[in-house]
Amino acid sequence: MSRVGAARETSRLDRRLEALNSARELASGALPQEALDSVLQVLDRAGSRRSLSGDHTVVGFFGATGSGKSSLFNAVSGEEIATAAVRRPTTTEPLAGIWGVQGSDALLDWLEVRKRHAAGPVQGFADDDTGLILLDLPDFDSTRAANREIVQRMVGLVDVLVWVLDPQKYADAAVHNDFLAPLSSHGAVTIVVLNQIDRLPEHEVRPVLESLKDILARDGLDKIQVLAASAVLGTGVDKVRTVIRQAAVQRQAMSQRLTADVTQAAARLAEASGLSAGGTKTAGGRTTADTKAVGDGMAAGATAASRTRLAGELAVAANVPLVVDAVARSYRLEATRRTGWPVTRWLARFRPDPLRRLNLRREGANPELNRTSLPPAGAPERARTDAAVREFAEAASAGAPGPWRAAIRSAAREGSDRLPDAVDQAIASTDLSAGRKSWWWGLFNTVQWLALVTALAGFAWLGVLAALAYLQLPVPEVPRVQGWPVPTVMIAGGVLLGIVLAIAARFIVGAAASSRSAVARKRLKAAVADVAERLVVAPVEREVSRLAKFTAALKAAAGR
Repeated sequence: MSRVGAARETSRLDRRLEALNSARELASGALPQEALDSVLQVLDRAGSRRSLSGDHTVVGFFGATGSGKSSLFNAVSGEEIATAAVRRPTTTEPLAGIWGVQGSDALLDWLEVRKRHAAGPVQGFADDDTGLILLDLPDFDSTRAANREIVQRMVGLVDVLVWVLDPQKYADAAVHNDFLAPLSSHGAVTIVVLNQIDRLPEHEVRPVLESLKDILARDGLDKIQVLAASAVLGTGVDKVRTVIRQAAVQRQAMSQRLTADVTQAAARLAEASGLSAGGTKTAGGRTTADTKAVGDGMAAGATAASRTRLAGELAVAANVPLVVDAVARSYRLEATRRTGWPVTRWLARFRPDPLRRLNLRREGANPELNRTSLPPAGAPERARTDAAVREFAEAASAGAPGPWRAAIRSAAREGSDRLPDAVDQAIASTDLSAGRKSWWWGLFNTVQWLALVTALAGFAWLGVLAALAYLQLPVPEVPRVQGWPVPTVMIAGGVLLGIVLAIAARFIVGAAASSRSAVARKRLKAAVADVAERLVVAPVEREVSRLAKFTAALKAAAGR
């Protein structure tokens, strides 16, 4: 592999690891911690492996008891490095055959391999410049728990996995269910060797190989390399060497292994988040990781319509209609006090101001109000608020996978307890223009007083004339207008003008009260909507945005 190609592969792996880490961080709190911890383990392993020798390729030989794994290891190595005997198991801890000892110590320390052997050159296979490490590992079906733990750990660490099977147990469910099927995404770094073919009649070798390939295909490993060999006779050993040498010389195995790990981790994270159907089902009912398993689950988010519905329901639950009605009634009452007939308008002062009773009447220069005297939210109002928040969360989380839908709903509920108090404060601090005078009040008030004074002057004039007549004094001639005495005209005009003004004021007050209440309704709804935006919508939008970023990061990690 050229340096340019290697650099490009490294850069791609960097981006995918970074994307996987971003997905893990974004999923914190939304997905089970166990799923996040498994991703962190993959990231830690990748970071550790990449910090160690990139010039060495680690090839692990895995097999069941009696598969001839150690014998094949020796045959490939060209010397008796591992102990192979009739008594089983003979391998109790990892054994390394090393071509290119320099720079391998730190890597083997990380692998926890203590038994190390500097192997001699093997013509056409490996020498000190190859940078190859072969590991003979304990049997994966060993009765010793420590041996099984070593195998499980090494499966997650080596660059290339060589599975040594034998004709008697090649279809054993243990190796397929526990190891091969879960590693279906690692086909590029997995080799299966059917060993001990010398124990089969020649005409049965091909059918057994075909049977093995069919089983592997059901495991999701249809493109894997399957080789036949006999460690005893040396048959097929050169082919095994060729495949291993190719992996070592190309220097791609480490990157391919880590890329497969990232792909698998992304698929499992997608499954945990509900973005996949759980991977690809095999014919045997097993589940395998699949890059394409990462779905497109996206939440609908908060739409303008859902925001409007939420604010409207919260406004009703917070008694905004009651406040709007109080604004109209307060305006009518104040207008009556200012423009009503001066003889009777004082009666209006005995009627309480609806806004003042609700502690919403602004006095002076915009004082800051903290609380209203609106009726406290009862069970119906709380139920309406909860239903509104729940409906909004349902609409916003539509399309999101299960765990994320729960996270979005939880975000919507977090601010619900603070809604009643926050909405009350918003209503209290809203400028309802309740104390603002209308321009026409002064005009009507002046004309009303003029009409009253005119009528009273007419009555006084007629009273003086009546007194003069009663006292038998000369009564002066009364001026007339169109034949009507001026005092009478003054009384009639003053009373008639007062009636006309009262009727006109009634219509003007009604229109102005409606206008004031409409303005108040708009401002109150805006104030409630602002509270809903801050306590419900914004947290939900953050979760929806987090899901979108998580999905994008997961797709990048999966290589899509």
